[in-house]
Amino acid sequence: LLDIEESNAKTVDALMKLELPSGVEVEIKV
Repeated sequence: LLDIEESNAKTVDALMKLELPSGVEVEIKV
């Protein structure tokens, strides 16, 4: 679980491009 307090467009873009193993779920709250 990643909790990022101060996110900006660059942070979100980087998170979206992360290649995660199958079975790993990422939920991004803005």
